[in-house]
Amino acid sequence: MNTNLADPSYPTRRSFLAGAGALGALVLAGCTAKNERDRGSAAAASAGSAAVASTGPATVRLGTMMTEDFLPGWVAQADVLFPGSVDVKISTFQSAQELSSALTSGDIDMAMTDPQVSASLTAGGTPVRLKWIALGATPEQGRFGIMVGPDSPIKTAEDLRGASIGVGSNTVPEYVMDRLLEIEGIGQGDFDKQEIKKLPVRYEMMTSGNVGAAALPATLLALGEIDGCTTIMDDAHDAEGKNLSQSVVVVREAFEDAPGGEDAVEAIQRGWEMAAQAINSDPENYRALLVEKAKLPAPLAKTYPISQYPACTRPTCDMVQPQLDWMLERGYLKNALYYDEESGAFDPVH
Repeated sequence: MNTNLADPSYPTRRSFLAGAGALGALVLAGCTAKNERDRGSAAAASAGSAAVASTGPATVRLGTMMTEDFLPGWVAQADVLFPGSVDVKISTFQSAQELSSALTSGDIDMAMTDPQVSASLTAGGTPVRLKWIALGATPEQGRFGIMVGPDSPIKTAEDLRGASIGVGSNTVPEYVMDRLLEIEGIGQGDFDKQEIKKLPVRYEMMTSGNVGAAALPATLLALGEIDGCTTIMDDAHDAEGKNLSQSVVVVREAFEDAPGGEDAVEAIQRGWEMAAQAINSDPENYRALLVEKAKLPAPLAKTYPISQYPACTRPTCDMVQPQLDWMLERGYLKNALYYDEESGAFDPVH
């Protein structure tokens, strides 16, 4: 099947912007819960975006891309599961850069993104906190992998040595790709990393054989498998069983620290939790909504597996800190950060 992905709005569980070794001691330090920060200055800075009006529900502006990870948010809105104390405005963005810009400008208060983007925002002067995992509490949720085209001579992970692999730099697919190859003993100098930012273009170049392989998210892996492509490796079935990737719901610190902000975030979380439970109880009841909102391509509309959505728990240090260390090693962070699991915040390493 020759699937046209030229539409730039094509949705995927797109990664957003985004080591160990000598940083091992820092990782341990980062996993130690810290005392709560002084929130006074952040609250003062957020006066222009007060979380709660003196009367009526708090307005919470929630951002996302068109991706399956946000299905509980759409279900909570459609089924009126968000508490009446909040008026939730959902905005959909075409790219990770647009979503990040909206958080930076204060146009949105919360977002579904990933730890790497969250760290980049914090390092850039817009501190955010990770509130709960959207997908990725287990390795099976929201997979990423390395795929080859229908006529590719690459059959095993070892065959990727010397191959060209399409990927976008500073992204979750790149992180997962590096880790999967590392598990197989394939280092940075053992393959040719080809920069192809746009996922539809990357997919088409892989299927046509113009690039040897491609690092892709779950929806494109599923589409490729229908088109006769082969997933060589993915993080749902990696050799070490590690949980390499998560998407997360985050909040700007300035919003949460404003009067009433914490209560508003908790209300969003309650609605999300109820929606996740509803989806898990009857996934097919929400297939039409998923297809509509995530804009799943026609070949996947009836068959794409609807994930089980996790309870609203904060990502652990073991999940997040390796991503921060990888970002520092690759130069995507100028200064080391560590993740405070208790607060969900990122803090500089002194």
